[in-house]
Amino acid sequence: MPVSDRINLTARVGYIMEEKSSRLLVEYLKSILYGPRVEESLNLTEIDESCMELAQGLNDLRSMMEALEEYSAELSKGNLSVKFPEINNILCANLKNLHSNLKLLAWRARQAAKGEYSGNPGYLGELSEAFDTMVKQVMERERGLKDEASKAQSHAESIEGYNELLLGMLSKRKEWLLVVDTETKEILYCNKKNKDGTADQTFCKTCKKRLSFQNELLHWNDAEQYHVWEIDDVGDKHYRVTSFMVEWRGRQSGVHIVVDVTEEKQAARSLTSKAYHDPGTGIKNRLFFDEYMDMILREHQEATFCYFDLDGLKYVNDTFGHMEGDMYIQNFVELIKRNFRTGDTFARTGGDEFCLVLTGCIKELMDRKMEEILKEFQMSDFSDYQCSFSFGIVEIPGKDNTLTLDEIIQRADSIMYECKRRNKAKYPKLVRDGDSE
Repeated sequence: MPVSDRINLTARVGYIMEEKSSRLLVEYLKSILYGPRVEESLNLTEIDESCMELAQGLNDLRSMMEALEEYSAELSKGNLSVKFPEINNILCANLKNLHSNLKLLAWRARQAAKGEYSGNPGYLGELSEAFDTMVKQVMERERGLKDEASKAQSHAESIEGYNELLLGMLSKRKEWLLVVDTETKEILYCNKKNKDGTADQTFCKTCKKRLSFQNELLHWNDAEQYHVWEIDDVGDKHYRVTSFMVEWRGRQSGVHIVVDVTEEKQAARSLTSKAYHDPGTGIKNRLFFDEYMDMILREHQEATFCYFDLDGLKYVNDTFGHMEGDMYIQNFVELIKRNFRTGDTFARTGGDEFCLVLTGCIKELMDRKMEEILKEFQMSDFSDYQCSFSFGIVEIPGKDNTLTLDEIIQRADSIMYECKRRNKAKYPKLVRDGDSE
């Protein structure tokens, strides 16, 4: 072949290689910009040497675009703890500045929540201005509250000037009112005074008989200018004492207003008991359970959480009646109570849902014990139907716990459904999909 032909052929081959490389690079650039994104970097062995620098640049662009997408996705979700991209990624430069300012703004918000209002709110334009305006408003509101508190204090001090009038009004009340000289412990006034109008160190007969804690009143510590305290007396009697300091006829004195709150306390205990107990079973209810679990998680206590679902309650109610369904629930409750300590927290959180909380991380032991209890319940002969329940157990590792209450319940619920599937295979008539009250 002549030399000129070989030159022309080489040039033609080079042109074809460059044209192929150009097409590959254009398609690769389109995939970077518009998608779908290829999973691998460009194969440089397929690229003509004249286009190699451009190909390497496109590979770098692809890496920077991927980092930009991942970084912006995390920021869009409010994840300010995401790491900054590589320093040479120029596509993320503005986002990194925004990220830094958002972190500063979040820190300022936390400081403001603590009452620390100084500092620059960042460089986010209108957002920074709005935040700074909010902080100024909070500061003004705080000053206003302090002014209100000062006025309230002045008002309280002026009220003390009416002590004489108050004493006259209280002389006809059922409450005891005692004025005691703080230095000599002498009783200067008592609205339950003797018939002759005197009030001596031994109290009148009514006080001596009913206020056995008289010595505590006489020796009340006047470190606090105003104090409300309660005393449990003999015979399950309860008193609320309001004590404060006054100047009584030129003598520094302590005033004690004593109110019998026995009936109030008894009514409160009754209401509290009703508020925290399930009326159908007598065990704790959902309100108590939520407050108890809030305390467990807040104080980072180690605990073992067991979630129950009573299998087939709807079937029992529909087949044998709700009275039998209530008996089915009660038999289950008594079985659990019989196998655990009274100090363990057992609560009904739904129609057929129950929770048991024990101190310490003892999941392995609880798994074995609950299998034994389940077998005992399934083999019971106190009914005309098959008894069964499903359970799921989760450990709460104290200080290492990162789960919320909802997440703990969801995890236990998932484990419980594995148990329910086993029970369903064993007792298909009793355990059915969606069979829940």
